[in-house]
Amino acid sequence: MKIFVAGGTGVLGRASLAPLVQSGHRVLSTARGKEKAELVRRLGAEPVPCDLYDRGSVRRAMAGCDVVIRLTTKIGSLRTLRKPEAWAETNRLRSEGARILVDAAISEGVSAYIHESITFVYVDGGSGWLAEETPLDDRGSAILRAAIEGEQEAERFTQSGGRGIVLRFAGFYGADAPSTREMIGMAQRRMLPQIGPATNYFSSICVRDAGRAVAAAVSAPAGTYNVCDNTPVTFAEHIRLLAAAICAKPPVHLPGFLGKLMFGGVWGYFSRSQRVLNTKLRETTGWQPWVKSVREGWPLVASELRGKVARAESRQAA
Repeated sequence: MKIFVAGGTGVLGRASLAPLVQSGHRVLSTARGKEKAELVRRLGAEPVPCDLYDRGSVRRAMAGCDVVIRLTTKIGSLRTLRKPEAWAETNRLRSEGARILVDAAISEGVSAYIHESITFVYVDGGSGWLAEETPLDDRGSAILRAAIEGEQEAERFTQSGGRGIVLRFAGFYGADAPSTREMIGMAQRRMLPQIGPATNYFSSICVRDAGRAVAAAVSAPAGTYNVCDNTPVTFAEHIRLLAAAICAKPPVHLPGFLGKLMFGGVWGYFSRSQRVLNTKLRETTGWQPWVKSVREGWPLVASELRGKVARAESRQAA
């Protein structure tokens, strides 16, 4: 199939292009500038110019494609997450950007549209498991509201006669993810604290497994699918595992009331208990996460990063 990927040079996009190409598809991806265009080529895809807010540009970029995949997200540093302006572009990409993509896909006769979303839209599940039918809750959050609006665009695509597919991703982590490297740096300086008891479950997905899930979803029936590993852990365990993997001291423990002061409105859903199930995606597509839990994932990421440092030092010494 011929596939158009919006956001192919982002963290998830980079992880998705190679599996799509390896599956035998011809893959086109947005790419801004020569450097990103070359990155797309190295991953086996074809760079195409596209202004994602211009309907004509989007239609030209996806002309003749069978599948459109939206992986457009633009989130800044973890230190700026409490600021509403840090989410403005991502919110726009999730809502207006998705609407433009779906309009163009319908006009061009595309058969399937895959939409990146997040598991944070679910209500707090306590110790229970969260499946795709679990109620959603935006709690007045513009961030979650934009995510849900984007999902509605995928449903609109299905209602038009196509296959609209929503992939709700758990928290990404991986050696190539800037947010992961920032978390590691914070943990090394003991600036990644445990706030309150942190007994809420936090679901995760290794970036490479997330990319493989995107490729697997190309042939999935219309609907919503969770993308997460098999064994969520509590947030307290999550950050302890990270610290242990990089041989850092255990996280500092801070009182719970500081959560909102440190993270602003994001804390309202970041502290939810999210024990998410991936059963539907596994049973429907045959996809399986290679990394079953952060219990094995964080040591793998730490090892990969140490290898990169060692190789860089070897090149400098040569």
